[in-house]
Amino acid sequence: MFKTHSIYNAEIPLIMGILNVTPDSFSDGAKYNQFDKALAHAEYMLAEGADIIDIGGESTRPGAAEVAVAEEIERVVPLIERVKSLGARVSVDTSKPEVMLAAADAGVDMINDVRALQSPGALAAAAACQLPVCLMHMQGQPRTMQANPQYADVVEEVRHFLIERIHACEKAGIASRLLSIDPGFGFGKTLTHNIALLNHLSAFSQLGVPVLAGMSRKSMLGQITGREVHDRMPASLAVALMAMQQGAKIIRVHDVAETADVRKVFIACRKEQ
Repeated sequence: MFKTHSIYNAEIPLIMGILNVTPDSFSDGAKYNQFDKALAHAEYMLAEGADIIDIGGESTRPGAAEVAVAEEIERVVPLIERVKSLGARVSVDTSKPEVMLAAADAGVDMINDVRALQSPGALAAAAACQLPVCLMHMQGQPRTMQANPQYADVVEEVRHFLIERIHACEKAGIASRLLSIDPGFGFGKTLTHNIALLNHLSAFSQLGVPVLAGMSRKSMLGQITGREVHDRMPASLAVALMAMQQGAKIIRVHDVAETADVRKVFIACRKEQ
């Protein structure tokens, strides 16, 4: 195992609370796109046990519209500064190099990029920031990624992509200790692909960098249970536990307190082994 950055060094899985400052995110679009409401929700999630607050200013749901750089910066930077003043660890969910640099100046602790630093200038910007970075796999782009995703072997193809991105980061001057990876549940994957990735998540934990798992309330859970977005908490907790059992170090969720309870059960049972 590589030596990792301190943000990844916790003995227990970290809980990353989702804070979308957008009008169109799939679960909480427009709910927290006003500064005061977003800040209040960040405080709420911290009180519930969130270890990291993940702030995003552009929706990446299927069919989502693009957001201009200046608008995304305006959405996320003041909130990053304010949440950091609470003593919290904060990540920025962005693919834009300009937003990465602005967020770094605002004191952000981590970059969470669904495009794995493949956007023009993103790799250089992340290297300049020297912050922890999560590299996610996505087949296609948000607008079209769910049109017809296909793989010969989804686990091996996603794994190979993430290995390549780790190497690209190292070549650009981003040390492996700063990296984490996300197989990208729901990003250019069918239900069959998502289940295969979940069942083999331990294969990603073997790559020597921490794994982030983000399945909270996603459509894969709706397909399995038949439930709408806001009724998917039980399913979200089930997959959160499965991810912890397979070595995931960061669990990205909407329902922080309930996931914290799952983590307590996971830790208690692990101590008894």
